[in-house]
Amino acid sequence: MKIKKIPNLSVDCVIFGYDTNTKSLNVLLIKRYLKATTSDEVLVDDYVLTGYHIYENETLDEAASRVLKELTGLTNLYKKQFKAFGDPNRLMNEKDVLWSKHENFNFRTITIAYYFLLKTEDIDVIHNKHEAKWFPYTDLPSVGFDHKKIIQEAYEDLKTKCLHEPIIFELLPEKFTINEVQEVYESILGVTIDNRNFRRKLINKKYMIPLDEKQIGVSKRPAQLYMFSKNIYDKMVNTNFLINI
Repeated sequence: MKIKKIPNLSVDCVIFGYDTNTKSLNVLLIKRYLKATTSDEVLVDDYVLTGYHIYENETLDEAASRVLKELTGLTNLYKKQFKAFGDPNRLMNEKDVLWSKHENFNFRTITIAYYFLLKTEDIDVIHNKHEAKWFPYTDLPSVGFDHKKIIQEAYEDLKTKCLHEPIIFELLPEKFTINEVQEVYESILGVTIDNRNFRRKLINKKYMIPLDEKQIGVSKRPAQLYMFSKNIYDKMVNTNFLINI
């Protein structure tokens, strides 16, 4: 039996990735390109979030996970549903109207927005058929629909969330230094953090497990490596995590 999609209900996914080389928070976008049928005129040439209609036989979470997997091949990533967007005019920009007619979109589509967290190197963008590309959050290209607003609201939610839950470890390798943790916080929050105070507070967290290992392949003095213990954190979950950076 053919799976039916709900024509005016969709999910849109903000995929945040942290680049350890540039120390920047990035957003994964896909190319949106449309030429006129009777000429070589380019009607639409910009980027959008990945998203799609919800199928009648799936939950919202299942739809978001499906969309993520179709774009990245990844599953079981941290995700959060943070808001619904249903402005009657959200698809009525001139370029959006052209695209929606071409794709036979319902102009009164309501979307449920999610964001996901991962490391930029987890995705092979070079061979991605959707022409996916990472952009720094602070330097986004022209973005279609109301997706810039969705990205901005996802970012605001992420800033608040990272102060109360240890979700930034989703953006780090399994083994990391204290400086790398600080750099992720600074990238997300857009602030400079006092190094000594931050280090003192973080290493006192019981879920920060010091390893008998140090960095390798660095020109400077190698730093101590740590791991995050989700099991220990879960046992402490009733206490206030607020990191007070």
